[in-house]
Amino acid sequence: MHTSTDVFAKVRDHDRSAMLAAAREADVLPYFHLLTSPAMPVVEMEGAERIMLGSNNYLGLTGDERVMKGAEDALHRFGTGLTGSRLLNGTIPLHLDLEREIAEWMQTEDALVFSTGHQANLGALGTLLGPGDTVIVDSGDHASILDGCLLSRAKLRPFRHNRLDKLEKALDRSQQDGGGVLVVVDGVFSMEGDIAPLGDISELCHRYGARLMVDEAHGAGVLGARGAGTAELLGVGDRVDLRVGTFSKSLASCGGFVAGPHEVIDYLRISSRAFLFTASAVPAAVGAALAALRVLRSEDGPPLLAQVLENARRLRDGLHERGFAVVTPQSLPSEGQLQEHAPGVRSSGGAHTIVTPIVPVLVGDDWKAALLWRALYDAGVFVNTALHPAVPPGGALLRTSVMATHDEATLERALDAFSRVKSEFESEHGPLPGPEAG
Repeated sequence: MHTSTDVFAKVRDHDRSAMLAAAREADVLPYFHLLTSPAMPVVEMEGAERIMLGSNNYLGLTGDERVMKGAEDALHRFGTGLTGSRLLNGTIPLHLDLEREIAEWMQTEDALVFSTGHQANLGALGTLLGPGDTVIVDSGDHASILDGCLLSRAKLRPFRHNRLDKLEKALDRSQQDGGGVLVVVDGVFSMEGDIAPLGDISELCHRYGARLMVDEAHGAGVLGARGAGTAELLGVGDRVDLRVGTFSKSLASCGGFVAGPHEVIDYLRISSRAFLFTASAVPAAVGAALAALRVLRSEDGPPLLAQVLENARRLRDGLHERGFAVVTPQSLPSEGQLQEHAPGVRSSGGAHTIVTPIVPVLVGDDWKAALLWRALYDAGVFVNTALHPAVPPGGALLRTSVMATHDEATLERALDAFSRVKSEFESEHGPLPGPEAG
């Protein structure tokens, strides 16, 4: 009798199993820790109060009374779930209102709401691309973008993170591939916190006849005078063909969207399997996202945008002063349609810079990163940890992020904890990378 290989064999001896076991044994595993309070600037986690520097709740709207009322009203009107797809029995007026207001916000012709942000990328890429097409992606793009590309079976051409020369080489080679060409980049990159140079990227796309899609998951609700994202900040919204976003960050809920030309959105509406064959989001999530978007687009929005970016710069500068390797404020183009007076943009000597709410702290070694995470956790600060393969080998980092609702005193307490932990950690484990490494 033929005996096949056990499909479960890979789970017993994968390449990370030894390190995972050691991390569990040493109680330094930085993942799956239990949150027992709302996602606020200070949270209750596993029996202790901890400053939350690991959330994507950039505007702090998860605790906003208007957003909670939006969720509550939707719950009472439509119940706990819709128990069907948008195609059949799962579309409610809140979906249509949300899609219309997203299109107005993004200044596009139309928008389509998905149940998750991951599905928005899968649904767009897996539907618009096919085996005869080419998709060009930044190596730092969201994992959901890669998943969508693989689903499409299009020819995949990755280029090194934010390297325009590598992008142009990929575009040049794609001319021999046949089929359509789509370039997909994050507006703000989720680990590095830096911004894609969308002006230059859009010019290259135009020169080579390629379409451009931007994932604004970490840019929407953060950048630009209206908080519409990186494309708005850099003044290239009219040169971006499709924008994808999520409700799970600044919009304080769960879900995703694709915004763009009406004909493309209408095609996705009837053709995207990730849209057609999944249950509609629970009404409370849709109601919360709509309420959060309305807060952002109200007169209360700009002060929140300004505050989260001010907090980002305060955290970044404080970590740098304390000897950590953090990113330098990102230079923005001094020409073109840059919104020089948008929240968070600082000008000095004709140069414009910004710091996004994602402030990575370079550690380098995976094991050191896990140990440093644990020391901060014990000191009352929660941060995220990115290890290989989420980052390149030797590029382990602690990903910190801020909210508009962090007050100065709370951030100072967190910075003081970083200082204490650094001193104790280096005396036992050796030096961490210094500011020059950032």
